[in-house]
Amino acid sequence: MPDQSRPAPSVSSRPRRRLRSAAVLVLLGALSVSLASAQTPAPKPAATAAAPAAAPAAVAAPAGDAAAAPGVVVTGTGVPEGEKPPTAADTRGLDEETQSLKKDVVDLNRDLFVLEEELLFPANTQVAVFLSMDVGEFFALDSVTLKIDQKEVINYLYTPREVDALLKGGVHRLYLGNLKVGSHELVAFFSGKGPNNRDYKRGATIKFEKGIGAKYLELKINDRQRTMQPEFEIKDWE
Repeated sequence: MPDQSRPAPSVSSRPRRRLRSAAVLVLLGALSVSLASAQTPAPKPAATAAAPAAAPAAVAAPAGDAAAAPGVVVTGTGVPEGEKPPTAADTRGLDEETQSLKKDVVDLNRDLFVLEEELLFPANTQVAVFLSMDVGEFFALDSVTLKIDQKEVINYLYTPREVDALLKGGVHRLYLGNLKVGSHELVAFFSGKGPNNRDYKRGATIKFEKGIGAKYLELKINDRQRTMQPEFEIKDWE
């Protein structure tokens, strides 16, 4: 006989356990979904996301289209529709205007240079020394040193191009300065190559009176045919 003291298991307990297991699984799934959604960053706004997509299109667009204003139709020549392209006459007029502006700038620089000299070297105290050459068969000029009242004021080294210009009749303003009214002494030393290509150095001196007004002196290098030697002199332009 079967033991009546131990109760038999209920038939409905197994389905209940299954329902409980299913409910636990559903809760775990929902919890995992909520955790995943919390860790995922929120998507950017649609306007912000669309902006990068529009940038490549703007870069890829032709230069003519990018420069065109909205609603303006640009032709193949890069000129908006309805406007005429620049003609040769327009270009020539622009070139003439550019050249005129360049000339005005050059004239303005010259005027400023003259004004600067007048301010720095007024006529009452101004003294200028020039240098010229004639023929140049017996002397090839290298440098000139000037002393005024025993004080060196300039030591100028000439280039072959400058010497060639002097031999063609050019005159070089060697020195421009200020002196007070009264007696002064100028000494010039010439260095270069003399006859037979030998080193040559000679000097010349002059005493002059500085009055009211500008003073001009000229250093002259000449060839003396009788002695076959160069000659150096200082001329006072009174």
